[in-house]
Amino acid sequence: MGKTVLATTEIVCTIIGAGFLAIPYVMMQAGYLLGLAHLLILAVLMAVTMLYFGEIVIRTKENHQLPGYAGKYLGKIGKKAMFFAVAFGIYTALLAYLLAEGESVSYFLFGSSAYALPISVLFWMVFSAIVYFGIQALEKAEVISIVFVGVIITAMIIFFSNKISPGNLMEINLGNALFPFGVILFAYLGFTAIPEVKLILQNDLRKMKRSIIYAYIISFVVYVLFTLVVVGSQGKDTPEIATLILGRPFILLGVLTMFTAYISLSNSMMDTLRFDYKKNKAPAFAYTVIVPMVLLLGLHLMGKSHFVTILGIGGVISGGLTAILILLMVRSAKLNGDRHPEYTMKDSAILKGILIFMFCLGAIIEIMHALSG
Repeated sequence: MGKTVLATTEIVCTIIGAGFLAIPYVMMQAGYLLGLAHLLILAVLMAVTMLYFGEIVIRTKENHQLPGYAGKYLGKIGKKAMFFAVAFGIYTALLAYLLAEGESVSYFLFGSSAYALPISVLFWMVFSAIVYFGIQALEKAEVISIVFVGVIITAMIIFFSNKISPGNLMEINLGNALFPFGVILFAYLGFTAIPEVKLILQNDLRKMKRSIIYAYIISFVVYVLFTLVVVGSQGKDTPEIATLILGRPFILLGVLTMFTAYISLSNSMMDTLRFDYKKNKAPAFAYTVIVPMVLLLGLHLMGKSHFVTILGIGGVISGGLTAILILLMVRSAKLNGDRHPEYTMKDSAILKGILIFMFCLGAIIEIMHALSG
């Protein structure tokens, strides 16, 4: 298998996680055509930002994770800010997946979400044991996850494409025009894949650029097909977790997808704490697994445990902050990088300013919507 294919697959597997299950709901709230615009615009914004990050990575001889690159080119404050962004994104994703697992299994077994919380706690115990003791087959859990995503989408096209109603795709709600921003931004996050792609490509780093572009094209097409079938066939009945309305086989596939995504993210958080911050296994494990459960119980008591809201906030704060920090690194990396890159991006203050403005605007809108809800 060619290195470009391997690199593209690594990025796609990182981008397309269980967060895609919330995209149909937010697109339905705004209207499919407005949601489609979000999918396209954010794919371009994130691809450009990822290309900037790819240049930063290949300008640097040493291998780092996101906080390490931020520390090199933005200093200690930049490293701390990047760690916050990465940790916030992982924790919100873990929280959302715990919540969604509980609701999905409750619907699968009992036809309602009445038992969602105790099932979430049970899943958390199982997840925690797997993360602590490790299962070799799940060390690359994101690859397993993408297989389940492929099965879900293929099966949906087969069983539901003939039920698509054009009327479901034509409705537009201007009042919710910006509602999909946060969730779709979350669904396009894949920055953590780039350091791994550097290791995959090694002496063929010129292929980094095309791998990033191919990955975002593939992700965009997958999201378009998935949302077309769900929104087109279900319309206003589309739930926050898309698979809940499609029947038990799809609910089960959604559960498996979130299971593998949870394990992958937990391993990533533990590795960051162990290798970048020199934590021993026990405290790294504790920091990784305890925080999501505390957040879940706290939000449940406050009545704020909503899958879409959690993903949206995670997208704009983690994804937006990460993207902004990457854009702020560009000038320093071009001046202080220690190797000649295989490709370069134009250091346009106007382009970077537009990107930063878009990420900031999206964050403000998403947070205001969450507070008003």
